[in-house]
Amino acid sequence: MSNRLALETSPYLRQHQNNPVDWFSWSPEAFTEAQRREVPILLSVGYSACHWCHVMAHECFEDQETANLMNELFVNIKVDREERPDIDALYMDAVQAMSGRGGWPMTVFMSPDGHPFYGGTYFPKPSFMKLMNAVSDAWQNRRTDIENNIAALGESLSRTAAVTPDDSLPNFNLVTRACEQLEAAFDHQWGGFGSAPKFPSTMNIDLLLRRYKEEPSETLKNIIVTTLDAMASGGMYDHIGGGFSRYSVDEKWLVPHFEKMLYDQALLLRVYAHAATVFKSENYQQICVEIVEYVLRDLRNQDGGFFSAEDADSLDDHGHSHEGHFYVFTPSELREILPKNLVELAFDHYEISDAGNFEGKNIPTRLTHRGDFKRSPEIEEIRKIIFEARKKRKRPLLDDKILTEWNAMMAASLIEAANLLGRKDWLEKAEQNCEFLFRELRISDLENGSSRWMRSWQHNGLPRARHRALACDLAHLVDAFTRLAEATGKAIWISRSIEVTEQLLADYWDEKNGGFFTVAADAEQLIVRQKDLLDNATPSANSVAANALLRLGALTGDEKFSRYAHEILRLFTRIAEAAPSAFGNLLHAVYLVNKGVTEIAITGDKPELVELVKQSWLPTAVLTYGEPFESPLWKDRRPGFAYVCQNYVCSAPVSTVDQLREALASLG
Repeated sequence: MSNRLALETSPYLRQHQNNPVDWFSWSPEAFTEAQRREVPILLSVGYSACHWCHVMAHECFEDQETANLMNELFVNIKVDREERPDIDALYMDAVQAMSGRGGWPMTVFMSPDGHPFYGGTYFPKPSFMKLMNAVSDAWQNRRTDIENNIAALGESLSRTAAVTPDDSLPNFNLVTRACEQLEAAFDHQWGGFGSAPKFPSTMNIDLLLRRYKEEPSETLKNIIVTTLDAMASGGMYDHIGGGFSRYSVDEKWLVPHFEKMLYDQALLLRVYAHAATVFKSENYQQICVEIVEYVLRDLRNQDGGFFSAEDADSLDDHGHSHEGHFYVFTPSELREILPKNLVELAFDHYEISDAGNFEGKNIPTRLTHRGDFKRSPEIEEIRKIIFEARKKRKRPLLDDKILTEWNAMMAASLIEAANLLGRKDWLEKAEQNCEFLFRELRISDLENGSSRWMRSWQHNGLPRARHRALACDLAHLVDAFTRLAEATGKAIWISRSIEVTEQLLADYWDEKNGGFFTVAADAEQLIVRQKDLLDNATPSANSVAANALLRLGALTGDEKFSRYAHEILRLFTRIAEAAPSAFGNLLHAVYLVNKGVTEIAITGDKPELVELVKQSWLPTAVLTYGEPFESPLWKDRRPGFAYVCQNYVCSAPVSTVDQLREALASLG
């Protein structure tokens, strides 16, 4: 018999619908029940592609004895962290404050009104049983201790909202210091920063690329190229089907955590496209092509939306789940599917051995051939044969919810890559995605003529669109729509970008200290109203908004947008000082403020000029062409010219590719 989670749209929640645990989703009913019973709440947070979430589910939540104790002592709530990152962020802060570490699955014990007092991450069954009994005993017999814990956590949970703005904007020294920190942390042997586990650090690599483009140096080039080559040569990259896994568990980039997330594809596509342009690298172009092929093939629905992720685990022929099973091969398996004359070539190219490199099997890699991504016709044939054989295996679970934030992030990256690599077909897919978001995630209120955005969509959900959008959703929409306007020359996307911006400012802005709260003022309020400030696996809502508002302000001439961006940045003047490299995406906005935004307007029918701008990576520039809209960039312009401007003061108009190329050269 299924529980309440059977009615949810989240694939992760539905994975638990047959648990003997009496699960609630996050809902008023759960808190009412906890208050009625006068018992604590047990909050479990995870996501569908999380390996250790599956392990704990199997050991604990599918186990009748464990479930009986959970049901007896607590009201149990299950949350998909990807649908509700606001809940996840709040209680993760609590867990980290209590234990000094975090991760998923996250387990939190809290009072019936939602205040946390104890928590951790993964617990095996014996530890979990002991813990539940201890927590229940403390709740019944040592309530004062629990109340003291709750009080002590209050300040920690409120710290992001308590950040006050500085009088001055962050200066360029932050960028310089961040680059110095990254240089100091750089692993000269294997690439990347620090030791295992290693994450892509895309925003920081992009920052280094900006510095290199402006001031080329062998040191910067070595850091960037070594890291990009290593990531794409190791097992974190899927050499057979394209796309990247979440991170590498070792310093060599050999063994990945096999889950494949949409946001990683978006951020990695962006940085490899930039690097392909800066270094004129066919290798990096190939990586871009294969990322996009993977996303369009395996993570796209028929209407243009992008699915969230593929699981790390998959089933073998006997129905047993193993991490990475879909992606690894034994030599005998490869000998069975490959022509005899190609076996040794395949083993050499993909570094296949009898010993294996992952639990006795082989992850195809190019680590001993780092940076060499070229494939001969024979290797391409081998790749296709292995790909077709792999397709016959049971695929990892697809998380088919569509998130506004991640889709807008993917669309923005796809737009950039389409421009830089001259792929109009990718641009069409990006526009289809933005149309999908506007059609399916924007809910109109016909009575008052307003609308509001939602965060999550799933094709068989009732309703399909759920959960009020967060600040990160709207910030990424502004960025994606603005970039789409630049790429297509269609003014409608400027209008839509402004519409989203106005909703973001009206519903999420902190009038006291500046910056955007995570949750809208008229949405469900948690025990603390937080702000998303730190650039982690994905860029923070406030850093995305700062960049997007600066660019939208430059395109439209509306100083309001730039003013709000400046107010966001003043929140970071002091807090970024200690560790500027933790604010990689935010520093892109610092770059824009300190270097100034260059406005480029191309009037009339000049496709050759438009393409020159599109195929040049100009991180501090914005472009308008095609359909005019309300902006100083369109005022009193003669047709058939390109205007290169700063603060709407323009150099002499040019009309040829050579003239424009010369004008752009000064931008770096």
